[in-house]
This record gives sequence, C-alpha cells and structure tokens, in this order.
Amino acid sequence: MAHIQTRMTRQRAVILEELRKTKTHPTADELYGMVRQRLPRISLGTVYRNLDFLADNGTIRRLEASGSTKRFDGDISAHQHVRCVSCGRIGDVMPPVPEPSVEGIEVPGFHSLHAARVEFDGLCEECAALAAAGRQ
Repeated sequence: MAHIQTRMTRQRAVILEELRKTKTHPTADELYGMVRQRLPRISLGTVYRNLDFLADNGTIRRLEASGSTKRFDGDISAHQHVRCVSCGRIGDVMPPVPEPSVEGIEVPGFHSLHAARVEFDGLCEECAALAAAGRQ
C-alpha cells in the first residue's frame, strides 16, 4: 500500500511512537490510555481518527479478526498473527508463512477477490499454564 504524504501532527506522531513501542497489538482504547500519559488533553475520538488515518495510508496495520475488536500493529513488515482463543492476546508469527493467493479463485456472487490472509488461533503460555493448573 502506498504511503500518502501528509503532515505528521504532534498527536499523530505520539500515537505512532506509542504504538511502535509496544508488541501487544493494542485496541484504540488501550492505546488511548497510553497516549494520555503524554497528551492528557487528547480525546478518544482523535486517537480513533488518527489510527484510521495511519492504517488507511499504510503506516500501521489494522488487525480485524472476525468478531474481534480492532487492534493495531506498528510493525508493517510481512508477518501474520496468532490470537489466544482464551484471553484474546495477539502475537506475531515470525518468520511469516507464505500468503495465500487469490489467483484463479472464483466465488459466486463476487466480481473479484482482492486479498487473502492467514490468521492463527492458539493458546498463549499464560492461559495454557492456568488450564494445566486447573487440571491438577
């Protein structure tokens, strides 16, 4: 995705810095709490608008799993994600697996397919430990 050249406001820069400092793939609400430590007067709406702007121009990634709250990733390198089926935690899959191709796939009722992605479900170490402790 091409980067759209535009002014990097102070608010936008702080949001981007805070997002890139974390590997937790925060929601907009979680990031709002982080950004407010540096910009106490920022509104939640401003954080949402700037995250959408940064995602739309390819500066960050918007993670949208089916039925889950949107999360954001400051790392735009090629990689996939794994979601804990118990607590919802998101982790990076490195090295990435090859992306599936949409070439030659036809779906009734759809003119074209634009992209496909690989998403993994799993159990994080903390939830696995809790489950194991509960079985003893």
